[in-house]
Amino acid sequence: MLSFVNSFMSWYLKRRIPQMEYAFENAAEVQQQMFKSLLAQAGRTSFGRDFHIKDIKTIEEYRNRVPLFQYDDIKPYIKRVMQGEQRVLWPGDINWFAKSSGTTSDKSKFIPVSYDALEDCQFRGSRDILAWYYYHNPEAKVFQGKALIIGGSHQVNELSPDSFYGDLSAVMMNNLPFIANFLATPSIDIALMADWEQKMQKMIDSTYDENVTNVSGVPSWTMLLLKGVMEKTGASSILDVWPNLELYVHGGVNFAPYRSQFAELVGERDIQYRETYNASEGFFGIQDTVGKDMALMMDYGIFYEFIKVEDLDSENPRCYWIDEIEINRNYALVINTNAGLWRYVIGDTIKFTSKNPYRFVISGRTKSYINAFGEELMVENAENAISAAQIKCKCQVSEFTAAPVYLTNTSKGRHEWAIEFAREPASLEEFSIVLDDELKKCNSDYEAKRHGDLALLLPIVNKCKEGTFYNWLKAKQKLGGQHKVPKLCNERKILEEILKIDKNE
Repeated sequence: MLSFVNSFMSWYLKRRIPQMEYAFENAAEVQQQMFKSLLAQAGRTSFGRDFHIKDIKTIEEYRNRVPLFQYDDIKPYIKRVMQGEQRVLWPGDINWFAKSSGTTSDKSKFIPVSYDALEDCQFRGSRDILAWYYYHNPEAKVFQGKALIIGGSHQVNELSPDSFYGDLSAVMMNNLPFIANFLATPSIDIALMADWEQKMQKMIDSTYDENVTNVSGVPSWTMLLLKGVMEKTGASSILDVWPNLELYVHGGVNFAPYRSQFAELVGERDIQYRETYNASEGFFGIQDTVGKDMALMMDYGIFYEFIKVEDLDSENPRCYWIDEIEINRNYALVINTNAGLWRYVIGDTIKFTSKNPYRFVISGRTKSYINAFGEELMVENAENAISAAQIKCKCQVSEFTAAPVYLTNTSKGRHEWAIEFAREPASLEEFSIVLDDELKKCNSDYEAKRHGDLALLLPIVNKCKEGTFYNWLKAKQKLGGQHKVPKLCNERKILEEILKIDKNE
């Protein structure tokens, strides 16, 4: 039975290959069609009426008529949808919202997810990554076993009895077709548990004796699960538990720090890895073949715009569409989607590495950040937490920077801070606890990763001598002017340089 299912799904999925190849080779034409289609839909909404979108004929007119939107700008429209009003941002019904890290004014963002976006973007992306995998691996047997999906949870949106929210994976799980649920593990009641600590244990208990052929999830959570399964079974490698495991689909954070650790967990026979660029706002890219950067997906109900990173701070930065981009230049990504996000600045930066197909790498965020474990800790979170901790601990912080301590096969991850105090706290240990609590309050993703010490341990706080940060700037020839020490970094180079200077003082 499963052999037939595997053969059928291989045939069914690969039917999309010619369509994707056409979109790769004719990106400008496909994106122009997407623009016209989205504009026609936008004209049927409250948002469209506010900006007279029905009168717009060209991309240039659209840019001039509709401003760029950050979350706080579009939030009034989203709130109306969350309260049950429809045809506000998108003409189709929207009953689901993907919850992600917040902004200065909100702990969390709620991103609308339409049924069109689920089917033509999110689910299509999930299918397409497997289509290319089967295309390059004709003997693949992914569908002869179970897909282990490490997802999130959801809860009823209290603003409207017919609206729901959760992280993106939870939204997708709640809307999966029957065959996908049949071939997935763990069961949906476990997959959607809100308590991560209990959920992780139940996932281990319910999946270790399944025939798992493929895994998808954020690397940090996936590593914890694999280690738990190996510990429960006493196995020396995950392939001793799941001998038919052949594919790991990852995304959300940089995989490079985890690659060697996965190789150790997998054992002597390697598996294949595929990266996706899948955010709450949309599914944007897939790694269609081994050794290549991700391909930007042109026919997912999204019209893309790009802002040169160096122009981001200007009052009205120029946006470019796909036919105008340059290779090896960093762009901030702007999206127009079939869930009603219009000229939305998503906050990620990408760099194109080729055209036809348009391949890219994620080059960072538009602001300084730490996202080593999916926590998306932004500078504003850190500064707000530091400010609150200073008051509660009766101390003064003059400078700080932070970076991740990555997971290893023997230890969990955490954040490490280097802080120079103008007035020291009575207890550095107490300060660390208060700082951690304040970070939880202002960032829901950090709070989730810290829950039960499951993925992140209490941060390490290093007290630096007076003048340490000044001396780092001096060593970098960056004294004066606009130069400053980056507050957050997703890699450890700056933190370790500062700690070295502090040690040698």
